[in-house]
Amino acid sequence: MKTSGFKVYGRYFMIQLKSKMQYKASFFCGMLGQFLVGFNVFLGIFFMFQRFHSIEGFKYEEILLCFGIFLMAFSIAESLGRGFDTFSGIVRNGEFDRVMVRPRNEILQVLGSRIEFSKVGRLVQAIIILVYAIAKSEIEWDFGKAIILVGMITGGTVIFAGIFLIYAALCFYTLEGLEFINIFTDGAREFGQYPLSIYGKRIMQFCTFVIPYALVQYYPLLYLLDRGKAWYGVLPFVTHLFILPCYVFWKIGVKHYQSNGS
Repeated sequence: MKTSGFKVYGRYFMIQLKSKMQYKASFFCGMLGQFLVGFNVFLGIFFMFQRFHSIEGFKYEEILLCFGIFLMAFSIAESLGRGFDTFSGIVRNGEFDRVMVRPRNEILQVLGSRIEFSKVGRLVQAIIILVYAIAKSEIEWDFGKAIILVGMITGGTVIFAGIFLIYAALCFYTLEGLEFINIFTDGAREFGQYPLSIYGKRIMQFCTFVIPYALVQYYPLLYLLDRGKAWYGVLPFVTHLFILPCYVFWKIGVKHYQSNGS
């Protein structure tokens, strides 16, 4: 009987977790390091609001809500999609040959090849910030807004995962990862700590129609704050479709793959 993909990934997950836990001190130090790196960004926001009361009409708690959502989405995508972020090594060393001959989906195998548990430190920070922002914000929460909040996080995760997938697909043509893609992952994590409207019209257009960060960050945030239109609440779920063109690009890359191994 064929084992489901979820069970296979679960086995990958447990194998790598057991491997990491063989060196517990290293694991927890790495997790702490990731927490502290992200904490510096939080401090930047904190000290800025010691001087300014708002940014483009957004209060401190509202900025933290925006930051927490984006950081959580990125942390989840980076933790689970690390295999794509290091995919250039798999192609360059010819390891993708083994992936191709196995009777499992290539994406499942690449995802399971590396899971970055140290990024949990950054995820923990995102959860703390998000819980604080939710508690301190003046938003009147109901079931609908809670679902939209979840959609913002999952939609953001899908966007970042899609970009990682594009990055990996490019390796079929270049053998090396193209570092400019980091502008749309690590760079997006940094500028996504503030509502995207503060960066101007052109950035908003790019983040709406090209890579739809604004659809999981700015527009639904306005809806949660009762400043936007009703249909803004649907946008985070629309962004889940972003993964489809990324997947098509990946499949095209797989078809053009030529072995680089021995």
